[in-house]
Amino acid sequence: METLTNKDKSNIHILLVDDEQDILEFLKYNLEREGYKIHTAKNGQQAVEIFQSVRPSLIIMDVMMPVMDGIEACYAIRKLNLFPQPVIAFLTSRNEDYSQVAGFEAGADDYIAKPIRPRLLVSKVEALLRRIIKPVRLPKITEVGNIKVDRDKYVVISQDKEIQLPKKEFELLELLLSKPQKVFTRDEILTNVWGNETIVGERTIDVHIRKLREKLGDDYIRTIKGVGYTFVDSEK
Repeated sequence: METLTNKDKSNIHILLVDDEQDILEFLKYNLEREGYKIHTAKNGQQAVEIFQSVRPSLIIMDVMMPVMDGIEACYAIRKLNLFPQPVIAFLTSRNEDYSQVAGFEAGADDYIAKPIRPRLLVSKVEALLRRIIKPVRLPKITEVGNIKVDRDKYVVISQDKEIQLPKKEFELLELLLSKPQKVFTRDEILTNVWGNETIVGERTIDVHIRKLREKLGDDYIRTIKGVGYTFVDSEK
């Protein structure tokens, strides 16, 4: 597993969003000590404004906030369609299935449960950032049937139409396209797309698969009941 260097960290901007000042200070202190460039906001509206000017690589955001909550802010940031997209993680003590599903529906990538210890926070942030700075060894363009993935442009082309996907949807489609016809189990998908250090709800994959089907059509991703999912070439 690759470790972020001090040079890597000095070039990474992180936006922290929470209406509780003590939590903001705790997060800011521990992440600045690691060398990251830190920005803070106290509600979702401020977060959207700061995101547009700073373009952070990672946003760690509370769910329940005044003015604009975290779910609304996540929706707003994703709808801006500014690329590259940031990794968005919700910092929350709410563990209900509904809360997690609502977050993933809005375009979130992960959850961080609070309270969190400093060492675990640093480890978690590195794991989240590793997703966007890890070297890409796959071909720049993968094409199966009418679906083409262009990694340089970070777009998917379907029926000659460009589609921009949130990061997790893009990575999930990449995985399925890497071996068409192979059945990827839920465990394989979680490990490859969300990583071993991530704890997500059982419906996380289902939500992302459904959103991919809405954008690409129902003919490409097949559910293997009780096992997982596979990508099929609809032209065959």
